[in-house]
Amino acid sequence: MSTIAPATDSLKSDVTIISLVGFAHATSHFFHLMLPPLFPWFMTEFSLGYAEVGLLMTMFFVISSIGQAIAGIWVDRFGAHRVLCVGVGLLTVSGVLVSIAPNFFGLMAAAAVAGMGNSVFHPADFALMNRRVSAARLGHAFSTHGIAGNVGWAVSTIVMLALATAFGWRAAGLGAALFGAASLTLLIWKRDLLRYELASTVKNIGRAATDSPPVRQGTWAFLRTSLVWFAFAFFFFSTFGFGALQNFAPSLLRDLYGLSITAATSALTIYLIGSSFGLVWGGFLAKPGNQHERYVAAALASGAVFALLLSSGTMPTWSVLPFMAAMGFGIGISGPSRDLLVRTATKARLGEAAFGRVYGMVYSGLDVGLALSPIAFGLLLDNHLPKLVFVGIAITLVMAIVAAWALGRLVLAHAPGSSEKAKLSGTSD
Repeated sequence: MSTIAPATDSLKSDVTIISLVGFAHATSHFFHLMLPPLFPWFMTEFSLGYAEVGLLMTMFFVISSIGQAIAGIWVDRFGAHRVLCVGVGLLTVSGVLVSIAPNFFGLMAAAAVAGMGNSVFHPADFALMNRRVSAARLGHAFSTHGIAGNVGWAVSTIVMLALATAFGWRAAGLGAALFGAASLTLLIWKRDLLRYELASTVKNIGRAATDSPPVRQGTWAFLRTSLVWFAFAFFFFSTFGFGALQNFAPSLLRDLYGLSITAATSALTIYLIGSSFGLVWGGFLAKPGNQHERYVAAALASGAVFALLLSSGTMPTWSVLPFMAAMGFGIGISGPSRDLLVRTATKARLGEAAFGRVYGMVYSGLDVGLALSPIAFGLLLDNHLPKLVFVGIAITLVMAIVAAWALGRLVLAHAPGSSEKAKLSGTSD
């Protein structure tokens, strides 16, 4: 009979948990890019156009964004480990569905199942890390989580292209399924370490964490707190700009700076490498008790500056890739502090029992941003305005700074001993 491992501050336990959650997150990002590398094969096999294969990813992210809020409720109700296993299982099934897809609608079904599987990861991952990793190492946990996601993206493109080229696109689908099955096996094997006692209550909406004892609230009552919407706005705006790079970086840099297709295509990889180094440094900056919004603001502001410099179209050609790396580095630094800011706000306003639902809701802003970004920035490119794409990226980063600062002020207002606490206590904010 399995048991629930007691909370521990041991380095070995923390490293194991961080590694397991990181591998699960890498699995999620692997399936983000399961389909795009196979688009040329799909188009040939089923006589599809760009709009049709693009619809596969729209399906993926729309379902994932809706599912994250629901998955967050399930995490708080049934536990993060169980929900995480369900998500990885669904991703595994999506790979099988790709391998047997008889037509475009079969691929749509695979994308839908993959979107459902992807929806669980942020609420489950962050609930696990916040409940099972010692507070002193949370910054490094969040840093590793982000880096693992970047690795998943990089590995997916290489593996899916290699398998499809050597054995065909159906074999590539089976390869993705095997990757998911390996991740699920690991999670089941280490299940005792990843389980925790479920809290049964969420703190009274409208009261600070230090006020009267917790009382049970309705499932969706947490949506009345402004922290959820400030955090949602932050994730939406910060990801909206990244969506432009994820989808259009090669076209942007080719049009603005005349880069070769090879150099322009490598720009996103360079950006992700810079982001990974930023995440490492951000893990050291993100310490409990810090005013995380300051680090977030400084990091995103640097990213906005490099975006504006690139928007000019007048930078030396040799500087473009270093600027992309620098922009990724600055934005990457903000990641761990961002996640600790959400944790601090949630714990102060709602308590640990709400980690799943809050992270699920706010991270759905990420998927909404990724779903809408290609439409907005695609229109700019269709109208031959590539410079405005980088200007738009800078503007969305500034909007993300505003949202992060508002969230930080809310945390400060509800900190023990805050002079503003008395003003806000008892409101629906």
